[in-house]
Amino acid sequence: MTQSNLGSALSTLGERENSTARLQDAVAAFRAALQERTRERVPLDWAMTQHNLGAALQTLGERESGTARLEEAVAAYRAALQERTRDRVPLDWAMTQNNLGNALRALGERESGAARLEEAVAAYRAALQEYTRARVPLDWAMTQNNLGASLRTLGEREGGTARLKDAVAAYRAALQERTRERVPLQWAATQNNLGGALWTLALRTEDLAMLQDARAAVNGALNVRMQAGQEHHRPYFEQRLQAIDRDIATLSAPQAQRAGP
Repeated sequence: MTQSNLGSALSTLGERENSTARLQDAVAAFRAALQERTRERVPLDWAMTQHNLGAALQTLGERESGTARLEEAVAAYRAALQERTRDRVPLDWAMTQNNLGNALRALGERESGAARLEEAVAAYRAALQEYTRARVPLDWAMTQNNLGASLRTLGEREGGTARLKDAVAAYRAALQERTRERVPLQWAATQNNLGGALWTLALRTEDLAMLQDARAAVNGALNVRMQAGQEHHRPYFEQRLQAIDRDIATLSAPQAQRAGP
């Protein structure tokens, strides 16, 4: 128990620091705990520690190059789900499914192909079976946002518009609970994500009104970030808005004057 708690404290430190040393210490602590917290002896404690190990490995993997840590994170989450079942602990099962989706999405973004992203979509949709809007509205919204991110990446890699439309729907669902009044920074993050999905979809369909909606979403996110004093985000948002404005100008021009967006 103490090794597991030590791992949790080290993970929190590691998330706040720039280096990976604390996270590596956290991984070591969780693995030490698992020498006695075995599946046979204390199955749910074993599963919880596997889940926490997965989270530390995932954060490490996101900071490091390559995919080895992310693969280990996926394995730890899948191990946890052997005991964290939907029937036994439905909300813990949903939490691990969501985290599994995050690790798979991170892998999918580093790899070519769609397989990992498809697995991420399946994990998020599984989580939403128990992370319902009625029961845990903000967790539901978080998972909808994560689902949107995987669908958007799939849509950017594929032809057509179906995945991008699904991503837009997921982001808009998330915004039903991630409201500006309740969680302004989370609202801003999802608005920016929605703007990106609308932007890509608008260029594929040459839909000027949708492109203007994309701009409004990104601009709304910028306004909230500035109100929160996050001035360091301004260059990123201003570059996005300038790029959208160029595309708006292109789509607004007569067809004969443009070769396409």
